[in-house]
Amino acid sequence: MSPSSPHPPYFSRHVFFCLNQRKNGEECCANHNADAAFDHCKRRVRDEGLAGPGQIRVNKAGCLDRCSAGPVAVVYPEGVWYSYVDLADIDEIVDSHLKNGTIVERLLTPPDAGR
Repeated sequence: MSPSSPHPPYFSRHVFFCLNQRKNGEECCANHNADAAFDHCKRRVRDEGLAGPGQIRVNKAGCLDRCSAGPVAVVYPEGVWYSYVDLADIDEIVDSHLKNGTIVERLLTPPDAGR
């Protein structure tokens, strides 16, 4: 809960998936099946009963400016950035971080990775 707000947050966590598609041929998350990862995460969160008010919201995002490490997703309020390769990585993020609060160290985006 924010010190400036007397109300609990509407969602306990937000997961943002970069789905940006660059038209100029530059590297981007959309070139690495980010849409499928987003859909899979959203479905897993819902199927696990983790979705909805007071729980977790999985959102689409435009460019998150971490293209060199893409595809990427970020979990707030922790601000934990993940680089993933496949749907098994998404399952690990859901099972470990979203369900149990344990960060998946092996999937952390390098701190200096930018565009």
